Amino acid sequence: MPAPRPLPRPALRARLRALLTTALVTLAAVAGTAAVGQPAAAHDVTSTAFAEVRAGSGADVDVTLDLEYDLLMKSAWLTAEAYEATGPAEQQRQLETNADAVAGYVTARFGVRYRDAPCEPDVGEASLVERGEVVYAHLPVAFACDGEPEGSHAVWSALFPDAESFVHSTRTIVEFSLDGEHGSAALTADHPEVVTGENRLLKQLGEFFLLGAEHLYLGPDHLLFLLALVVGARTLREVVWTATAFTAAHSVTFLLAALGVVQVPGAVVEPLIALSIAVVAGASLWPELRRWGRRYAEPVGRTATAAPDGGPAAPRTRLAVVFAFGLLHGLGFAGALGIDERWSWDLLWSLLAFNVGIEAVQLGIVAVVFPLVALLRRRAPRAARWTLGLATAAIVATGLFWTAERLLA
Repeated sequence: MPAPRPLPRPALRARLRALLTTALVTLAAVAGTAAVGQPAAAHDVTSTAFAEVRAGSGADVDVTLDLEYDLLMKSAWLTAEAYEATGPAEQQRQLETNADAVAGYVTARFGVRYRDAPCEPDVGEASLVERGEVVYAHLPVAFACDGEPEGSHAVWSALFPDAESFVHSTRTIVEFSLDGEHGSAALTADHPEVVTGENRLLKQLGEFFLLGAEHLYLGPDHLLFLLALVVGARTLREVVWTATAFTAAHSVTFLLAALGVVQVPGAVVEPLIALSIAVVAGASLWPELRRWGRRYAEPVGRTATAAPDGGPAAPRTRLAVVFAFGLLHGLGFAGALGIDERWSWDLLWSLLAFNVGIEAVQLGIVAVVFPLVALLRRRAPRAARWTLGLATAAIVATGLFWTAERLLA
């Protein structure tokens, strides 16, 4: 059987162009699916529960839980009157009226074991607290554990699982001082417990690293902003500087906000983050719109001239804008993590691991998307203009839609 004849060079180029165009259209479709499939406030589709765990007398353990009020009342299968209650007085009354149902739900979904034996919970009187303008139920729970205080404890959480369909990907941030150890843990459905006596530092850093990676990958607003940055960059040098400016800016505000140094209401941050998506994508689309406008404005018979891409100040201006918007996104990252604890080195390491997780996914996206964009621009400039132009226009429209929706929410 004769060997297959190689394709002519023009056919190879055509296949390459088709492959690159398909890949970029797929990326745009994924971005659009994320935009349509998620609510406007990307951080509201999941929830974070907080647990402060302290050693009690003997082997006993004292825990204080902070759980979103309306989510808790829905998950306990209470009436709309309970979870739709507004105002501190009415919400407090609902907590007291439904104390048994709330306690039953919490103790079925959160617990402590000592030497592999379950500890007996006793839920105290609930109160209300605010975390980032969100009302939380503050519940003290005392766990009575049998045995001498020489063993190890395990703290586990299955609060607000996906099966309840109210939220997804819930995590429980545990801050503990137990069995002579101090540390933090991020409990999820895949890793639902923390056990004292283990080598906690590496596991702790790994847990917060994964949280950061998941947040960028699953957060459509930050993902679309990053795609807008990559599509707008023309050279490798530009994309490196742009990514560096974004990283430096959001790292600063993320750490300051998570440590409580800077506090900005989510009602201000979230609409501005959405607006930043539209602005950065619009800036990438503007040169193409000017080029098309000049082409159709030229008199018949005269050769259209290309629109200038901007002088030397254009890259510097872009970096300044990206840096400013990066500061906003850092506040959004901090709001998603929701840590509101006092300063400690343990907390700082957790925050740094979370931020490194964000950066790892960010670099991975840049490493995959930018070479495709650059190759398409070089091999098929006409297809690149249409493909990237349509994808960027979709990002602009999504950013503007989210801005309006968040302002009206």
